[in-house]
Amino acid sequence: MQKANYITREGYLALDRELKYLWKEERPKVTQAVSDAAALGDRSENAEYIYGKRRLREIDRRVRFLAKRLESLTIIDPDPRQEGKVFFGAWIKLEDENGNLHVYRIVGADEFNPKKNWISINSPVARALIGHKVDDEITVITPNGKTFYYIVEISYTKLEV
Repeated sequence: MQKANYITREGYLALDRELKYLWKEERPKVTQAVSDAAALGDRSENAEYIYGKRRLREIDRRVRFLAKRLESLTIIDPDPRQEGKVFFGAWIKLEDENGNLHVYRIVGADEFNPKKNWISINSPVARALIGHKVDDEITVITPNGKTFYYIVEISYTKLEV
C-alpha cells in the first residue's frame, strides 16, 4: 500500500516555520558558538566545540530532511462538498462498544500526534473511517482483534469530547 503524502495547511506551515527557524536563527547561533569555541584553542578537549559541531550536523540533517519533505507534500484543504463525510483533515467523534467517546483528527503522517488525538491517514482507524458518515458503524482490525465504533459527529473544525 502506498503511503499518502498529504498534510493539512496548518501542518505544512508548522514544518515550514521549523525549517525557517533552524536555518535563519538556530544555525547561525550554533555556528557562532562553534566559531567562538574554536578560537579558544585545543579543539580535541573543547566540549563546547565538540557539542557545537554535533549540533550543527543535527541541524543540517533536519534542514535537508524538511526541505526535501516539504517539496513532496500535498496540502489538502477541506472542501465544502466533503461536509457530512469523513475525509482527510476531519475531526470525528466516535463512540466505542463500551459507550466511551473519542475524538480523532485525520492528518498526514508528518503531523500525527497521539497527545492531541491526531491520527495518520495511513492508520487502520483512519482508513476504516474514510468515506463514512454520521451514524455509520465501522470495524477496525487491530492486533488485539476487531474494534467497533459508531460515528457520532464529523466536522472540519475542532471538536471536543
